[in-house]
Amino acid sequence: MNKYYEEHTLNDTRETFGRTICEADIIFHAGHTGDFFPHHLDKEFCKKQPFKKRIAHGTMTFSIGIGLSATSINEHAMTYGYDKLRFPKPVFIGDTIRTHIEITKKTDYAKNDKFGLVVETCKVLNQHDEVVLYCEHILLVEKKHDEL
Repeated sequence: MNKYYEEHTLNDTRETFGRTICEADIIFHAGHTGDFFPHHLDKEFCKKQPFKKRIAHGTMTFSIGIGLSATSINEHAMTYGYDKLRFPKPVFIGDTIRTHIEITKKTDYAKNDKFGLVVETCKVLNQHDEVVLYCEHILLVEKKHDEL
C-alpha cells in the first residue's frame, strides 16, 4: 500500500477484522502501564459503579483499535499524531472490536512542501456497531516528486 499524498482519496474507507477483548488483555495492559485502577481490575468495586462490571482501559482500547488498522507499511507516510480522541462507550471483557477508517481531510504541510497531511477518521466499533472510540489519525505523507 505505498501511496503518495496525491493518491489518497477523500471518503475512501476500510474496515479491520475484529478482535475479542479478554481478561488477560486488561491484566497485561495494567501491568504494562501501571494503571491498576479498580475500574479495570476489581470486580466487587465495579458492582457499585454505573457499568456494574470491569471496563477496559481507554489506552488499551486505543492501542488495540489503532493496532488493528496497521495492516501494511506505507513507505511514503508516517504518523504525525492523533486528535479528538474520545471514548463514548466502554469496552467490556468479551466485547469484539473492529476499526472503521475513512479519509476525511487532506491539507498541505506548512513546514515542508514535500509533504501533505492526510487525516484518517477512526471509529472503533463494538459487536453492536456502537462507537467505543473516536479519533483522527494524522499522517504525514510524502508528495510525488518529478524525476529528472
